[in-house]
Amino acid sequence: MQENRYADLFGKCERYTLANEYRAKGIYPYFHALESRQAPEVMMEGKRRIMLGSNNYLGLTENPEIIQAGVDALNTYGTGCSGSRFLNGTLRMHLELEAELADFLHKEAAMTFPSGFQSNLGIISALVGHGDYVICDRENHASIYDGCRLSYGRMLTFGHANMQELEMQLQKIPDSAGRLIVTDGVFSMQGDIANLPEICRLAKKYGARVMVDDAHGLGVIGEGGRGTASYYGLEDQVDVYMGTFSKSLASLGGYMAASAEVVDFVRHNSRPFIFAASIPPASCAVALASLRHIRSHPELVARLAALGDYARAGYKKRGVKIIEASTPIIPIYTYDPERTLVVAKRLFDEGVYVNPVLPPAAPADGCLLRTSYMASLTEELLDEAMDVIARVIQE
Repeated sequence: MQENRYADLFGKCERYTLANEYRAKGIYPYFHALESRQAPEVMMEGKRRIMLGSNNYLGLTENPEIIQAGVDALNTYGTGCSGSRFLNGTLRMHLELEAELADFLHKEAAMTFPSGFQSNLGIISALVGHGDYVICDRENHASIYDGCRLSYGRMLTFGHANMQELEMQLQKIPDSAGRLIVTDGVFSMQGDIANLPEICRLAKKYGARVMVDDAHGLGVIGEGGRGTASYYGLEDQVDVYMGTFSKSLASLGGYMAASAEVVDFVRHNSRPFIFAASIPPASCAVALASLRHIRSHPELVARLAALGDYARAGYKKRGVKIIEASTPIIPIYTYDPERTLVVAKRLFDEGVYVNPVLPPAAPADGCLLRTSYMASLTEELLDEAMDVIARVIQE
């Protein structure tokens, strides 16, 4: 019998055993099933858990008026648009959302994408062409990396927040090449804020454009929740904003805000935009209602910041080692991957949900528990959760 000399495409699937190893040890951390709304207290797999692992920063997923906006849109427009924005998929509500986003972010124009991930794919791949360069912080979100790969330009990277290395990379680029510096505004794992003043200074010095992924900045920092550029007072120096509706805006989808000519170019040249169905009516209505709610309730952003400060002080008081930042993302060091999963499982069993961060999202000796906070949390719930976290980690 002749031996098969061809490699099996599915061989890698058979060789992948890590998930099953964690399942066998009872510490597999993913795909826990929610049985209630995304709220400070949730029902998850039959038990109450305090939710410290959500990106529902302003707590708007359970706001009755915002829920009703989605219900009304569903009743008015049906379940979907069944087409791309180019053809039959544009609702008047899409245009309203884009206009109000642009106004809120102090930009000339905005456009929406079906998801935040797709926003980065669509923006970067359209703007960075043959002969252009895109320069990225190494801890940027995975969607930024994939957007760079989808483009026809060349990607350069610099060490996280290393402005000296950023300048060295900019110096390598030919004067004739276009260049785009892309950075997360708020880094999703460690909760730190990009050094936007220095990035903008270097961009001006070397003729680069600046794009900020504000997925975790919108609704979280800046005047009234306007994000990272507003936080630093640099709204006129950031060329492109990207963001998502799935966090502070309690919905699904993503956006780009920039000058009218840049938005119009991307709208007509971005394959991930052109060849994708538009945001469904209910999701669009919820994002629009959430944006309007944020504009009329800036105190929510202040409340979120106060709870982040309360939690940081609480962890320090309890002797829990955290990564210092000034956002509602507070990572707790656990170092080793397996220890991280054991601690996360113990916390889950004792009624506190957090997100374990393992390689490749963290170095093998720098694993952590990512905790994130909602403006709808109370100090009492935070104290209850922090007591559990401190006891489990110390044990």
